[in-house]
Amino acid sequence: MLSGSRLAKAALACYMAVMDSYVNVKDGDTVTRNGAIKLYGPDGFEGMRKAGRLAAEILDALVPHVRPGVTTGEIDDIVRKMTLDGGGVPATLGYRGYTHSCCISINHVVCHGIPGPKTLKDGDIVNIDVTPLLDGWHGDTSRMFLVGNVPIKARRLVEVTYESLMLGIAQAKPGNRLGDIAHAIQSHAEKHRYGVVRDFCGHGLGRVFHDAPEVVHAGRPGTGPELRPGMFFTIEPMINIGRPDVKVLDDGWTAVTRDRSLSAQFEHSIGITEDGCEIFTQSPTGLHAPPYA
Repeated sequence: MLSGSRLAKAALACYMAVMDSYVNVKDGDTVTRNGAIKLYGPDGFEGMRKAGRLAAEILDALVPHVRPGVTTGEIDDIVRKMTLDGGGVPATLGYRGYTHSCCISINHVVCHGIPGPKTLKDGDIVNIDVTPLLDGWHGDTSRMFLVGNVPIKARRLVEVTYESLMLGIAQAKPGNRLGDIAHAIQSHAEKHRYGVVRDFCGHGLGRVFHDAPEVVHAGRPGTGPELRPGMFFTIEPMINIGRPDVKVLDDGWTAVTRDRSLSAQFEHSIGITEDGCEIFTQSPTGLHAPPYA
């Protein structure tokens, strides 16, 4: 959600930098965005499980509402109500001037689509990105939705994007590096001749919405920060049918493909464990990727 370093302008290309600054975070510590990679303990994992579950439950509940004729503003209202009813607040609401409870990106919109009066149409593919802040923890996730009768070409893009995410997550284990995740995603997407967006990336999170490290989705294996138990971050590949190039519209948020080709994205928040990783934002009802019927 709202990926990258200068999010209000959404224009900073993410890069793979070796970062060797790690800090252990104990329950009750004040956490700030200081460039260090945070390593959380059991309390952090418990907090992220609760926030991640609420985020996943919200996306599950949206399934019957994502249909032709519904406006993105109506979906945003549902997200806001569910977040508040779940005991949280939408982390995006008021973030760097953003005035909505989620991001909704349709067809050629890569990310950060702003909800409003736009009506969903038959054949659209839609990414909905939510981040409830629950008891101080951020549950950040996004999922693709198919509106009505979606063409095979678009469906295949959505399928490959989800596969790319999960192949990246499979590399998220102690001793590996962020470049291993990036390489797995890039290799799978480019095997299908899709473009992997470089201008936006995943990020560390936990007590802080956007934190170190930056998690890019294209790169070389064996590069980047080492993955250590207690790291929390998002993986959120944006995959285009055409070229990877994007541009940001005059609203300062909405990023679209330069060639107007379709784009898809999935996102999970994960934590590195002693022997692998835990996905905090997995659907509790098995609605991991469309079709959800």
